[in-house]
Amino acid sequence: MLEKILQSFGLNGSDYQVQFFGSGLINHTFKVSGRGEVYILQQINSDVFKSPQDIVNNLTLIQEYLNKLYPDYLFVGPMPTLTDEFLVESDGGKYYRLFPFIKGSQTINFISNEKQAFEAAKQFGKFTYLLKDFDPGLLKYTLTDFHNLELRFQQFEAAAKGASIERTEEASAEIKEVYKHNSILQTYRTILTNKEVPVRVIHHDTKISNVLFDEQQNGLCVIDLDTVMPGYFFSDVGDMMRTYLSPANEEETDFSKIHIREAVFSAICKGYLSEMGSIFTGKEKQYFVFSGEFMIYMQAVRFLTDYLNNDIYYGAKYLGHNLNRAKNQFKLLNEYIRNEGKFKKLIAQAETESFS
Repeated sequence: MLEKILQSFGLNGSDYQVQFFGSGLINHTFKVSGRGEVYILQQINSDVFKSPQDIVNNLTLIQEYLNKLYPDYLFVGPMPTLTDEFLVESDGGKYYRLFPFIKGSQTINFISNEKQAFEAAKQFGKFTYLLKDFDPGLLKYTLTDFHNLELRFQQFEAAAKGASIERTEEASAEIKEVYKHNSILQTYRTILTNKEVPVRVIHHDTKISNVLFDEQQNGLCVIDLDTVMPGYFFSDVGDMMRTYLSPANEEETDFSKIHIREAVFSAICKGYLSEMGSIFTGKEKQYFVFSGEFMIYMQAVRFLTDYLNNDIYYGAKYLGHNLNRAKNQFKLLNEYIRNEGKFKKLIAQAETESFS
């Protein structure tokens, strides 16, 4: 079947080797190698992205804009087929697209030093900065309500109301944690109600594996652009805080391993603000620390909601998997909040270097 897909792009399938590639959990990704060429073939998960054409339209608009104003920027967009389409539909409603493989580039799955954090944050900041004058309203929402904390809280309350007695009892401490940190939801409501921060073009998935690095660990660009849509800066900054700060990821069940790396926080601030500092509003500066609270809390709520719903969204590799994920994130949230006094000092240092 993949040979037929490759033919749509003018590639003879018999000339290429195809193997699974990367660590993504949503789309199926393949590395296509042969004839001295390398490509990335990806099947879009249409169960998650209900309208793949919206992704194509968004990326086409952004690529045209960047090519016109910033032609030197490395934008890794999909390649056209022989008929100038960017999607190939196969039997069963599966959609595929082809990307160039950037020679000399690499991805990483875990932040091991401050340089990596700085370079990643710089690249995500640069992406939004270059699109500062692009109208976000031109983009479709490829995942509606993806970072809508109000909706996630409503889903939690519905799940808590309908959960089994057993799961409610097992998760009693975490349910209390949701309400303990309810001020995060109140702050989010205030930001939206008062329109305190501008809508920008936001990546929405800033895990470290979505950055290309060169061999010296310098950032090249951001990739995996399916979630690029209108949003708020705290989605990108907060996701970096959530996934970069602790040496233990969200799957860790030894919660004693969860702690905050201050040097990584500082690197995120300096990297992001080195690009975005000149256009940041006063309110965005004010809510920079809130970014981490927002994303960590929302993910904790989502994991807990799924546990109460019998693991219907994320699935579970073992009994209590999503409850452990929620416990993990609440531990991270509490550690984050305990460090906020230090964070404000680190941000002030970064502001001195960036807001000029």
